[in-house]
Amino acid sequence: MSLTIPQPRTTLRAAAPAPIDLGTVTPIRPRRAAVQPERTTVPTSPVVAPPRNRALPEGTEARGFALYVGIDEEKAAAAGTTLAAVVEQLKALTAQLVPTAETYAAVAVAAEHSGGRDVDVVRLALQDRSAVAARKQAEKPEPEETGVVIDISRKRVTLDGEAAPLTFKEFELLQFLVLREGRTVDRSAIIEGLWSDGEDETPNERTIDVHVRRLRSKLGAFEEIVRTVRGVGYRFDRHADVAVRYASTPSPDLF
Repeated sequence: MSLTIPQPRTTLRAAAPAPIDLGTVTPIRPRRAAVQPERTTVPTSPVVAPPRNRALPEGTEARGFALYVGIDEEKAAAAGTTLAAVVEQLKALTAQLVPTAETYAAVAVAAEHSGGRDVDVVRLALQDRSAVAARKQAEKPEPEETGVVIDISRKRVTLDGEAAPLTFKEFELLQFLVLREGRTVDRSAIIEGLWSDGEDETPNERTIDVHVRRLRSKLGAFEEIVRTVRGVGYRFDRHADVAVRYASTPSPDLF
């Protein structure tokens, strides 16, 4: 007969969880919704067109420019370069600033030793309108002067554009009367005014008449500007065909 020995019952228990150190745990804070800043509408400035070049005539537009450079080969060589190199540098700079720009360079040629400023020679050679106009004006002959021109500043008299062959004393006599225009000057006043320095022999009143006759003969058809006032003296009479040019500073002899 067999004996069955009952086995003792074993109860399995679940292992207790290990304690958690709450001091090492960072508590999770709920996120707050980010505050979005208010959007403000910034007014945009309207696109303003560049101001119009006032130098341009109405109805026209600028399409380029001309830069006149006054420099010859000697000056370029002294600076360690050449005209061709300067031209290429300027064209390269233009292409750098405005890649779509078109350039054209023209070299001005003039006769050797022609003189003048380099930039003026360039402007004339390339037919700059203002330079050409100024050149024509400078070359334009002065209009011929008609009548009598008494130039006090240059001490000369012209008759219809021709210089009158007056001596120094004859011009002094005419000037003495001109500066007292409209007044009758007696002979003694002329002697005192023109011969008081004692350099020349003092003439008598008859000699003054001789000087006046010689002056009149050289004035030719305009001799009447020196008028005789019988019994008194002489007077300068200005007519429509008589011009008097004074010096920039008043003459000390001017009354």
